[in-house]
Order: sequence, then C-alpha cells, then structure tokens
Amino acid sequence: MKKETLKSIGAVIAGFALLVILSMTTDIILEKAGVMKTEPFVDNPVWLIAIIILYRTTFNTFGCYLTARLAPNKPMKHAIILGIIGVVLTIVGLIAMWDIPPRWYPISLIVLTLPAAWLGGKMATKK
Repeated sequence: MKKETLKSIGAVIAGFALLVILSMTTDIILEKAGVMKTEPFVDNPVWLIAIIILYRTTFNTFGCYLTARLAPNKPMKHAIILGIIGVVLTIVGLIAMWDIPPRWYPISLIVLTLPAAWLGGKMATKK
C-alpha cells in the first residue's frame, strides 16, 4: 500500500476514534452522574435526548475536522468519507434496534451526520 493511502486510512481512523471516545466518555459521565439512563433509553426526557443528539453531532464535527486536518490531500473528501461511514453505522444501528424507542433519536443522528461532516471538513480547510 502507498504511504499516502495509509495516511488517508489513519486520518479516518483517528477522526472516528476521537468521536467514539468523546461520545462514550460523555455517555459514561452522564450515566454515572445519574443524569442519563441507558436502559431503557426511552425513559430519558426529550430535552436530554436532544442534548445527546447535540453533543454527538458536535463530536462528529470534531472527528471529521481531525480527519480533514490529518488527511494527506483532499481534506473535505476525507471528512465526507468519515461522515458516510457514520451514516452507514447509524443506519445499521437503527435497523438492529428498530423495536427500541424513540426511533426519532437515531433518525435524527442519520440526518445530521453528513452536515456535521461537511462542517468539520469546512472548518479544517479554512485558513
């Protein structure tokens, strides 16, 4: 494999790792503090689920920003690739957990993932 290809893969993995670590850490903190319930998730108030959507979307933006910054070339393309990976994984999660409400939660994440990826890529390319 070319060195540039490895750098591209590394950039996407780094951005993905960042957004997963930030999301999981925040979830754990909120759960340990007694603010958020993971089982059953639907027992959380709507305002809290909206905040969860907001911070996950923000973390997606950060992850795509990092991916674009680390990309050896075409930073926006790398950010969008990470966004597409996020959309696919979120769709898989929606399908796997279709019986678990609220369905609007993963659907909203799906809708917001690509705009967050674009924003992260755009922020990284601004000079």
